[in-house]
Amino acid sequence: MKIAVCIKQVPDSWAEKKMVNGVLDRESVDAVLNDLDEYAVEEALRIVEAHGGNEEGGAHTVTLISMGPERATDALRKGLSMGANDAILVTDAALAAADALSTSRVLAQVIGDGGYDIVICGTESTDARMSVVPAMISARLGWAQLTFAAKVVVDPGGKVSITRVTEAGVDEISAAFPVVISVVEKINEPRYPSFKGIMAAKKKTIEQKDLAAVGVSAQSGWSEVIDATPRPARAAGVKVNDEGGAGDALVSFLAEKKLI
Repeated sequence: MKIAVCIKQVPDSWAEKKMVNGVLDRESVDAVLNDLDEYAVEEALRIVEAHGGNEEGGAHTVTLISMGPERATDALRKGLSMGANDAILVTDAALAAADALSTSRVLAQVIGDGGYDIVICGTESTDARMSVVPAMISARLGWAQLTFAAKVVVDPGGKVSITRVTEAGVDEISAAFPVVISVVEKINEPRYPSFKGIMAAKKKTIEQKDLAAVGVSAQSGWSEVIDATPRPARAAGVKVNDEGGAGDALVSFLAEKKLI
């Protein structure tokens, strides 16, 4: 099996963020591997380990694929230290502020050229929270999509089955290779990179490609932010002094807001 895992480097969730000219300022905050993508990396590693491992020269491999600035190699190195075999980074100045449509096109092109059987993604990135790229990749490739998986079972003969928990119950879904999967954070517990894994990651290959090498034009649907306005400061709430009529005041307030 050849498994690709799409990952993204994002601003640290705990960092104070700001917008500059309508675009998130990514340079002024620490950048980390998207938390939700770690579950995708872990699940890919568990799949290959359950079928013989992904040792060098073996039949099963895990390749990390990312799109972003050159410093995104740090996020890729973390995934490699967890145990992935190699990585691909698409980096090009023309990709700045690329939207989900553009991102999915670039990733789909790289994946389609790679001959992968399975693509695994996290459910969303913590900077955009759109949760649409996995579905977009599957649509562009014409592959089956198995999204929001809480459990994944792979038959090396070419079939993937997932369990998905929804508001209506539990879904059991399956599809044949090739397939795109997104996994939820409850699917596993990502491993901590060992010292051996960290040292080994330094020797693993990260192939860098620009848009020309990928074969995608920079004019393929990039969006542009025309205007952005900071969120207004939060207004003070309504204060009710209870002098015997607080209950009526509360009811009136809720009715005014159409909450009752």
